[in-house]
Amino acid sequence: MAHETADTLGEFLRARRGQISPQQVGLPAGERRRVPGLRREEVAQLAGISPEYYLRLEQGRNLNPSDQILAALAGALQLDEDAVAYLHRLAHPAPPARRPRSRARTNQGDLQPLLDSWPQTPAYALGPSGRVVAANRLAVLLCPFFAVGHNPLRAAFLEPEMRSLYPQWDDMTAKAVSGLRAMIDVDEADSELLETIGELTVTSERFSTLWTRREVRRRDTGLTRLNHPLVGELDLHYEKMVRPQARQLIVVYYADQGSTSAERLAILSSL
Repeated sequence: MAHETADTLGEFLRARRGQISPQQVGLPAGERRRVPGLRREEVAQLAGISPEYYLRLEQGRNLNPSDQILAALAGALQLDEDAVAYLHRLAHPAPPARRPRSRARTNQGDLQPLLDSWPQTPAYALGPSGRVVAANRLAVLLCPFFAVGHNPLRAAFLEPEMRSLYPQWDDMTAKAVSGLRAMIDVDEADSELLETIGELTVTSERFSTLWTRREVRRRDTGLTRLNHPLVGELDLHYEKMVRPQARQLIVVYYADQGSTSAERLAILSSL
């Protein structure tokens, strides 16, 4: 499955130039274009490289571009910090690290007592497979797909309840996929996570569209709105914290003190 989900430098460049209009980079639109976005020669012009060299990059025939070339391409394609980091990862992939997988598995359960000590704060932890490995009671009350054993990414695209829970579902799913691209190293990713990506690419048109766009943006903090079936609308902040050694991601939600969302979250915790 890895070959279906892995990205290449050429695929990334093609996808990103297709999302930028000539007007965005100060070029005339000219005659009708058969495809949206910039042409190869326009990207080459903006980056100050030859069209032949850029074509080799997209075709995967030049696998060692310099940092100077990558910086020029990033400027031409208007990449932000996260996308630039992803571009460098594709151009200069790190050698596979030897990781003691047994340690990651044995550490997965040790978060449960910590999360249970936060009875007023919804929190759950994801393992490398994308499944929840620990969750407190309030997190499960907030969303049943935050319970241990579930895969929230898969649920976001395939479970109808998630569309009802997230009134801004389009925005939520876009952030989920761009955040996944920013965090995942496909060469070292868990096989189950790669299988989930492959499954969603086939079964969810929305996921397939977002994954093909290759947008990269890491969001460790933010605000999300939920329409909870028991307590109504909730505006919650979220924080994401990585535990590198255990290969886990902790997700915590909280409301502004004194807000209506805080009151409703307290009601939910008392149920």
